[in-house]
Amino acid sequence: MANYQNKVYLASPFFSEGQKNRIKEVVELLKQNPTIDSEGIFIPEDHQFEAEPFGTFKWQDAVFASDMRQVHKADVVVAILDYQTEEGNPEPDSGTIFEIGAAFEHNTPVIMVQFETAHKLNLMLARSYTAFFNGKDDIQNLKKYDFNNLEQKYSTMEVF
Repeated sequence: MANYQNKVYLASPFFSEGQKNRIKEVVELLKQNPTIDSEGIFIPEDHQFEAEPFGTFKWQDAVFASDMRQVHKADVVVAILDYQTEEGNPEPDSGTIFEIGAAFEHNTPVIMVQFETAHKLNLMLARSYTAFFNGKDDIQNLKKYDFNNLEQKYSTMEVF
């Protein structure tokens, strides 16, 4: 099992250039990790059910159902917590939080990633992760983290 390569659901907002750049950086790091299936990284932005017009009921239903199936199929959820960092809002986006909760409830390990380090972490998020990569330097360790062993990696962030 040492050679197993994990499938990843990448939970993250993807509404701004900064968010898309963070996704790109995390994906590049994950693809360098020998315990990750580089072809098995599900990025929700790439699966938006284009058969239906954006925002319609059928589009909403299809995207939600697809994302939840993929969260449950994944070996691990990697969640980027930075949302509107550029606007000074350090809180994670609600969709990412929902996906973290769905993964946790399904016993899927959650690996949290945060580029911006200067704020507090909600208790529910603080108790639901397996590993927390905090800050631009620490995030580089994603390329060598053993996603098969899933060693606990704590954050020193203050919890509220």
